[in-house]
Amino acid sequence: MGGVPKAPTAKDLLKDEIGAIKVRKAKGSKNISSGVVHIAATFNNTIVSITDQKGNLISWSSGGKMNFRGSRKSTAYAAQIVAQDAARAAMSHGLKEVVIRVKGPGMGRDSAIRAMQAVGLEITSIVDVTPVPHNGCRPPKRRRV
Repeated sequence: MGGVPKAPTAKDLLKDEIGAIKVRKAKGSKNISSGVVHIAATFNNTIVSITDQKGNLISWSSGGKMNFRGSRKSTAYAAQIVAQDAARAAMSHGLKEVVIRVKGPGMGRDSAIRAMQAVGLEITSIVDVTPVPHNGCRPPKRRRV
C-alpha cells in the first residue's frame, strides 16, 4: 500500500489558489456631482476620460477596452459605446453635470457627445481643445491612393 503518491487534481489546485486570494474592500462611491469629460478622438481610436474639477480620474473607457479591434475602434459607433460605458461608471459615483472637452479630428467626436447626453448627464458646455500648431513641425506627406 506504499507506492507512488497521488498527483493533485485540478479541483485541489483551484482550492489552493482560491484560499490564497485575499478579499479586498471595493472602492467607495466618490459622491461627485460635477466633472469634466475629456474626449480624445484620433483617426484610430476614441478615448473618453471623466475627471472631477481638480483633474482626478473618476472613470475612463476606450475602443480597445470595449473589445473593438483594428479599424472598428475608429468608428462612430465605437465612440458611442465608449462614451456610454465611461458615463455609466461615472454616474455610479454620483456625477450629474459635466463640461465636455473635445480634442482631435476623429469620427467619434459628435457621437460621443450625443451618447453623453442620451445617458442622462447634464452638459453645461462643450469646448474644443484640439491643439493647432502656429507653423511648428512639418506634417507627414499626403497619401496618394
